[in-house]
This record gives sequence, structure tokens and C-alpha cells, in this order.
Amino acid sequence: MAKYDISLPFARTPIRIVSVAALAAALLFASPAFAANRDMVQLQTQVQQLQDAVARLQQVSAENMGVLKDLVQQSADTVNKMSANMDDLKKQMLVQQNAQNNKVDQVSSQIQSMNDSIDEVKARIASLEKVLQNIQNQQQSMSATMQPATPGLPDASAATPGGAPSDASAMPAPATGPGGKPLAGTPMPPADAGPAAPPADQLYKTALGDYMSAKYSLAASEFSDVTKYYPDNPLSGNAYYYQGEIAYRGGHYSDAIKNYDKVIEQYPASNKVPVARLHKGNALIESKQTAAGVRELRSLIQRYPNSPEAMQARSKLSGMGVPVTPRR
Repeated sequence: MAKYDISLPFARTPIRIVSVAALAAALLFASPAFAANRDMVQLQTQVQQLQDAVARLQQVSAENMGVLKDLVQQSADTVNKMSANMDDLKKQMLVQQNAQNNKVDQVSSQIQSMNDSIDEVKARIASLEKVLQNIQNQQQSMSATMQPATPGLPDASAATPGGAPSDASAMPAPATGPGGKPLAGTPMPPADAGPAAPPADQLYKTALGDYMSAKYSLAASEFSDVTKYYPDNPLSGNAYYYQGEIAYRGGHYSDAIKNYDKVIEQYPASNKVPVARLHKGNALIESKQTAAGVRELRSLIQRYPNSPEAMQARSKLSGMGVPVTPRR
């Protein structure tokens, strides 16, 4: 490389002037190093910015996660409160339903007791009518006896020694209605001429008293006598009903159903028909004949929609989760 020494008149030392080629080479090698340093600085700056952005993102995510946790906790608390409220509401509804069922049962029992009292009053009235009829017959017999004897005929009082009346005039005439037919409730003795049964109202009253006293075995026998000797008497429908009640209490559901069916089929005008249908449905359900029991309760609701027994049937079906009317 050529070098030139140039002496300047004002310079104490000579200045060495480097050639243009050397200067260009130096600039050529220095430019890439400067560019690399600048890119590195930019890269470091970008990395730092990225790290700051990631840190901010993490902070925001942490804050959002905390908020989300709070929301989830609040939602869980709300759900728990709603669940507790629902449980309380269910308990209240169950208590109200039980109270309503108890009230319906009480009303039904009261109505049943009133019906029993009415039946007893009817029986007493029938007994009084029978007594009055017997008294009238005795008066007629006495009047006929006291009439003067017809001339040419022997006096009835002379038929027996001492003028005593004959057995025929002493015995009261049987209670008869129009046409000479026996009154309703008069027992028809069997052909073997055994002892006559007491009147229907007396038998029924005794049986009902034993039933109310929880003497179920004795009451069942007495109710059976009512249905045996007086099958056409309306009290026999009540007797069959109470026989069904006694069987139901003893867990003999098939016997109870048979007695309830006799009330329903043989005494359709009896006031015991609705309650007999209700208890028949319950007996069918208790004996695992659920479908038949549901049909019986629905039939009761359809035939007697405004009766207390229909209210009990609706409550029973509702408690079983069964709709009152069948789905189509």
C-alpha cells in the first residue's frame, strides 16, 4: 500500500495520509457489525416487550380467574340456598297435604258417624212403627173380643173354663201391612221352626254397639245374622259394609272386597255405597292390585264428584303420583 508523507509548513510533525482504498475497506468491515448490534438491541427490546405483555396477560388472567371463582362460589351459594328453600317448600307442602288429608279424614269420619246415627234413628223409627202397629192390632183384637156375641152363637168367653179368653184372642196379631203381607223387617222363621230372630233394628243396633266398642269378632257374627235373617232390609247393606270394615282392619283384603261389592251391587241406594267404593279401592291397592284400585277410585270420583269420599280418593291418587283422570 502506498503511503505519502506531506509536510505542512505549520505542522511540526508530518501527517500520514491513508489511501482512499484503506478507508473504504475499514468502512466496509465496520458497517455489518453496527447493523448486527442494532438488530440485537431491537430483538432484545421486542423480547422485553413480549415478556411484559405475557406478564400483563398473566396478571389479567389471574384477576379474571379470581372473579370467575367468586362468581362460581356465589352461584353455588345461590343454588344451595334455592335447594334449601325447595326442601323447606316441599316439607311445608307435605305438612299441609298431611294436615289436609287429616282434615278430610276427620270430616269423613264425622260424616260416617252421622250416617251411622241416622241409620240408628231410622232403625228406632222402624221399631216404633212396628210397636205402634202391634198396639193397633191388639186394640182391634180387644175391640172384636169385647163386642156382644151374636144371638144363636156361643160366646167366645165360654170357650174356656172360667170365662178366660182363648189363646187365639190372647195372642197379639202379627204385624202386617196392606194386603196382609208382613211388614219390612219382620223375620221369616226357617222351615225347621227354630227360635225366631230378634228384629232387624235390634240386631243391627247390638252389632253396631259392639263394633263401636272394638268387639270386632262378636260384631262380625251379629252383622252376619242381620244379613242372614233380613237380606231385603236396607240395614243389611250397612251390615255388609261393617263386615268389610272388620275384614279390612284385620288385613283380610279379599274378604273386605267381597263385602264391599255386596254393598255396591245389592244395595245401590244405600248411603254406604260411596265409602264402600273408597275402601274397596284402598283394599285393592293394599293387596297389590294397584291398577284395579286406581280404576275404582276414579270411578268413585266420576260417580260422586262432590262427596267427601271423592276428595279422599283425589288425595290418595295425588299422593301416589297418579292423575285423577286417565291419560289419553
